[in-house]
Amino acid sequence: MQTIMEYNGIINRFIWGDPMLILLVGTGIYLTLLLGFPQFRYFGLVWKEIFGKKGGVKDASDQSISSFAATATAMAATVGTGNIAGVATALHLGGPGALVWMLASAVFGMCTKFGEVALAVHFRKKDEHGDWRGGTMYILEHGAGQKWLAILFALFAFLASFGIGAAVQANSTAEGLAMGFGVDPLYSGVVLAVLVGLVIIGGLKSLSTVTTYLVPFMAVFYIIGSIIVLVTNASMIPQAVAMACRHAFSDPMAIPGAIAGWSVRMAVSKGIARGVFSNEAGLGSAPMVHATANVDHPIRQGLYGIFEVFMDTIIICSMTALVIMTTGSLTGQPELSGAQLSLYAFEMGLGATGKYVLSIGLALFAFTTILGWYWYAETATTYLFGIWFKPVMKLIWIVLILMGAAGGQILGTGARAFLTNLWDMADTLNGLMAIPNLIGLLLLSGVLRKLVSEFDAKRKNGDIKF
Repeated sequence: MQTIMEYNGIINRFIWGDPMLILLVGTGIYLTLLLGFPQFRYFGLVWKEIFGKKGGVKDASDQSISSFAATATAMAATVGTGNIAGVATALHLGGPGALVWMLASAVFGMCTKFGEVALAVHFRKKDEHGDWRGGTMYILEHGAGQKWLAILFALFAFLASFGIGAAVQANSTAEGLAMGFGVDPLYSGVVLAVLVGLVIIGGLKSLSTVTTYLVPFMAVFYIIGSIIVLVTNASMIPQAVAMACRHAFSDPMAIPGAIAGWSVRMAVSKGIARGVFSNEAGLGSAPMVHATANVDHPIRQGLYGIFEVFMDTIIICSMTALVIMTTGSLTGQPELSGAQLSLYAFEMGLGATGKYVLSIGLALFAFTTILGWYWYAETATTYLFGIWFKPVMKLIWIVLILMGAAGGQILGTGARAFLTNLWDMADTLNGLMAIPNLIGLLLLSGVLRKLVSEFDAKRKNGDIKF
């Protein structure tokens, strides 16, 4: 295991290193220029689509779900512990300037996710049960003619889901409940396994119904808690913003309590890496659920990809970062990182109540990530092995949840090492997903441009209405 983890570390440093981050952001910049800045010129349409009358006609035999339900399911997987612990880690390692680079990557990430979602709808197929299946593997096989890359992507997604989607998220849920309310992790694990089992046994429609209600609630709950802290510390917001902008381009020299090692390079790399990890733009995960949407044009569904990144990174991640900086937690407690730094910041802002706000937010974010990533795992395994594997995948998922949440009781003293290794390998596999996904995006950028032109023409002629 030690040898495996050493090789994993080498691969991980490359996958989340400068070349890959340049490729991720560079693809977003290229698509932004090629498609005519869709994240800006369609921004008004995004809000009309989210809150207005939805396109598409649905009949009783249609196995698809609504565009909003697909987005809620995708956001269930996207909005997770990275929005709380990941942002805190980026600030801890990269300094205040990491926030600026996180937001910069998100601006171009909005276009990347827009493109991959649209292509997923364009190249989707129905399986033997009449369910829509789509995503990067279908884009690569049926669009780019690269089945070997499609198989690689599906394999990476399947294996990454064990850590990112199941065990580690279950552990975060249990930790959140234990941190705020003292709930025994074993009890959390059993209840969590039962709840998830009840949801996933009903398939995508059951899963999307739960996330449609739960995701907006958890987002609003966390945003309100953050706003209260920011209103309380409103006088510190200009200083926090100025500090972030200043240290995005210049090394911090003498910030009291600053961590040794803060630099522009660290701010750029950690800000972009955590931003990409949080909103998953370019990784190819979210298109797997967007491909199931009942929608009249691929570009219409692509608008939801823009919305996802905007809400995940530009709104929720920014609020976490500002809460940490305006409460003085970043420089006041330089030894804290991850969820502990966020917890300290919310306690500074809300007193004892802050612990409950963060623990509930952490538990809900992790729980919904488990639900969203289950669909990714099922889609990947259906592509690799066929629909017969679906019951097996459900069983594996429930076992992993129990092991993740109650690892201490089940695995004993080796639980922490097991989860750490699983997370590290999943982090690498998650990054490996980006390589075939970005290749597909670049190879099919011409198709994407035609879809955008077709959409614009139909909207101008009145064939597509909002």
